[in-house]
Amino acid sequence: MSTLAKAKGFKKSKAGTYLSIGTTAFGAISVIKRAKKARNEHDTLQLVDAVVSAAAIATGIALLYRELKRLGDDDVLLG
Repeated sequence: MSTLAKAKGFKKSKAGTYLSIGTTAFGAISVIKRAKKARNEHDTLQLVDAVVSAAAIATGIALLYRELKRLGDDDVLLG
């Protein structure tokens, strides 16, 4: 199996999904910092950008969670 094929397989594995959730959640830290800075500077446009980014992160985590549940449903031992 080639390295590229292994990498594509990891992306669809439980471990890969957990890693994606972690990195996506880690991105929330920078969004929170941007939102705090925007509030302190009373910059409405930056605050709207941070809110939209937070919504995108929440949606991304929800999609990854759904994928994780789908992967879990395929497990014979869970059923």
